[in-house]
Amino acid sequence: MTEHPGAITMKGNPLTLLGNLPEVGQAAPDFEVLDNNLTPVKLSSFKGKICIIASVPSLDTPICDIETRRFNTEAAQLSPDTVILTISMDLPFAQKRWCGAAGIDKVITLSDHRNAEFGAAFGMIIKELRLLARAVFVIDRSGIVRLAQLVKEVAQEPDYGAALSVVKQLA
Repeated sequence: MTEHPGAITMKGNPLTLLGNLPEVGQAAPDFEVLDNNLTPVKLSSFKGKICIIASVPSLDTPICDIETRRFNTEAAQLSPDTVILTISMDLPFAQKRWCGAAGIDKVITLSDHRNAEFGAAFGMIIKELRLLARAVFVIDRSGIVRLAQLVKEVAQEPDYGAALSVVKQLA
């Protein structure tokens, strides 16, 4: 797997990403992750929908918490054929507990902990931590990447406006 030393930082400290980010205009690579009930879910199962994929290190951290809550709120203004998937290495049990405590009911949380298929396919694995980097992807109804936004500093929030603008253009 290709290594990208210093591709991102965490509180200023450089970290290495494994794999390659999919490029805008190319088909999004398929992957399998687990939902909160340990059921396998593939990206291809959302074909025909607009997908926002939020890659986060852990829901139990402040920025990931803020980001997921923000996307949950924004979901109400999006077309009904838009889904928001938040993917982390957190265990499905922890994701389910966190969603219940946070009142998250519109974002689908998915776990990449078992095989890191999403992380490998989207170039999101932080080598030093085996966590996912922070990024936002928008995938159109045909499975084409329309936005690939890697957040260079893990401790910062993504550009929500950029992602929501792309989604609204696709709706």
